[in-house]
Amino acid sequence: MDMQTALRELGVTDDVLTPAEKEQLDRDGFLPLEGILSAEEVSAIVKRLAELTAAEGDRAGLEVHQEKGTDRLADLVNKDPMFEVCFSHPRVLAAMHHVLGEFRLSSLNSRAALSGQGHQALHTDFGHPVEPGAYQVCNSIWLLDDFTPENGATRVVPGSHRRGTMPADEMPDPAAPHPDEIQLTAPAGTVVIFNSHLWHGGTQNHTQSPRRALHSYFTHRHLPQQLDQQTYLRVNTYNRLTPAQHFILDVTG
Repeated sequence: MDMQTALRELGVTDDVLTPAEKEQLDRDGFLPLEGILSAEEVSAIVKRLAELTAAEGDRAGLEVHQEKGTDRLADLVNKDPMFEVCFSHPRVLAAMHHVLGEFRLSSLNSRAALSGQGHQALHTDFGHPVEPGAYQVCNSIWLLDDFTPENGATRVVPGSHRRGTMPADEMPDPAAPHPDEIQLTAPAGTVVIFNSHLWHGGTQNHTQSPRRALHSYFTHRHLPQQLDQQTYLRVNTYNRLTPAQHFILDVTG
């Protein structure tokens, strides 16, 4: 199995993304893809995440990261077949291939910003700046609630992935507003692809309800995964996945 074969078997063709969509991703560093999940799929995922959160209690998210003011879950690859779409959807994979070339899944987690919580400093998901085009990581946010200014929609600085700097290099306080930032507002069921070298951060949730999302995070194949998929993968998970999905996870039997 190689990258091209795996992508082809998962339905990725040259026209899965339009030239305009690729141009937007290159220029702005993010691309909203509306209607990836149906309302029924969103509802089923929300229900399953609630069940997992209740079952895991204070252990929830420990495989990767816990964060004050949020509900987090990790290792979702193993926790229900319904999450397979997050590392198998042709439009999402096409975007990852466009940004990274050779890639693999790094982690599949969920994050719910709780009421009054969720603000983050602007940051990137890589430890140092890279030259434009030498991108190493790329993320996707699967919106399970409408993202609005009121409930803490993610903020980004368009084009900042091409600056070759980190927020702290230019800002006295990366937690403060940036004059060029915008919020990624979109309806539930949307997937926002964003180059993880883009300056971004969650904002405060001013509503009484959590703002929920999945994150399927991808990395260049030569870099470590946020969660070592080979170590964590369960036998029953491996057996239900296809060879192409094994390649995206970078696991062997």
